[in-house]
Amino acid sequence: MASAYFSAGCFWGVEYYFKRLKGVIKTTVGFMGGDLKNPSYKQVKTGTTGHLETIAVEYDPDLVSFETLVKYFFEIHNFEQADGQGIDIGTQYLSAIWFSNTTERDIAIKVFGELMQMGYHPATQIREVMTFYPAEDYHQDYLDQRQETPECHVYRKIF
Repeated sequence: MASAYFSAGCFWGVEYYFKRLKGVIKTTVGFMGGDLKNPSYKQVKTGTTGHLETIAVEYDPDLVSFETLVKYFFEIHNFEQADGQGIDIGTQYLSAIWFSNTTERDIAIKVFGELMQMGYHPATQIREVMTFYPAEDYHQDYLDQRQETPECHVYRKIF
């Protein structure tokens, strides 16, 4: 099993889509990127902590590659929006791929370049993994528990 981390606006919508991808074992919504230890959702949503709403994806690399996860990530959010996602505006909603090693970084850069060659203008950041803080329990599987679908995310085939 391996782990990957992605930020793409409201973590509920990102989780909703990643949970449905073959090879994904588990998802956890939380926060990454700020200096405050163990931030709460209430603190992060102010946009003052430096954290981005982030999803941790545990996956089976025999069933799905990191590159496939990165490409899927770009297909489930508006990676060209520089100030958040949809109606969710602020630094806590920015788009980012978090890499744990040079291989992951290089894959993210490669896919970013492919998008640019297709005429897209990605606003996505490629950042080194920092401490991941899980969000409060009531945020986990939020949309599925309420039998809702994402408001700020939609799947669109690109690759």
